[in-house]
Amino acid sequence: MTISAHFAEALTRAAVETSPYRHWLLDGALPEDTCAELAGLPIAPTIFGDTAGRRETNNGLRVHATPATFAAHPVLKNVAEMLQEGPAVDAIESICGISLAGTSLRVEYCRDTEGFWLEPHTDIGVKRFTMLIYLSDGPGSEAWGTDVLDGPDRFVRSAPYHRNGGLIFVPAADTWHGFRRRPIDGVRKSLMVNYVGSEWRSRHELAFPDRPVGRAS
Repeated sequence: MTISAHFAEALTRAAVETSPYRHWLLDGALPEDTCAELAGLPIAPTIFGDTAGRRETNNGLRVHATPATFAAHPVLKNVAEMLQEGPAVDAIESICGISLAGTSLRVEYCRDTEGFWLEPHTDIGVKRFTMLIYLSDGPGSEAWGTDVLDGPDRFVRSAPYHRNGGLIFVPAADTWHGFRRRPIDGVRKSLMVNYVGSEWRSRHELAFPDRPVGRAS
């Protein structure tokens, strides 16, 4: 089974939650060998001071799946290619009820350490789809799931964090989420996947800057 077909099958099995907004909880999102390879990438963790609750505070340390990183980390290219076209894209459009036509793929490899937190927020409108695939499995990692909120101030639950699990939602005005301050003993690794509209300005962050989703190379 291809990586793309594996992901598509995992998405069909994902649990669907409707409160406080519709979101999906993944299990076994990627083939185990792919997940293990991602978790073991020799990329230094991000060391945080005061981030003000925003990833942008450390923009210079962020790592994306791009033509510039594909040679050093082929697994990032493999995952990007599976999310660019084929069964994975078809499954996302069908199950999540969205069209990805004309969007571009953005994949970030996140390595969060002690002190990391994210203020409650909704994703900006240019993001048409958001997915987190969790990669770590160390002691205490079960408490590292993304926080789901009903508005900016009402915590509802944390998404289950386990290796090769994940969280999906379609960004909207009510899709509040974040990460409350809590201990991170180790490195909280995850893939953050977005499909973004053509107005996305940071083209250097895109997996295939000149190829809209669904277009073959």
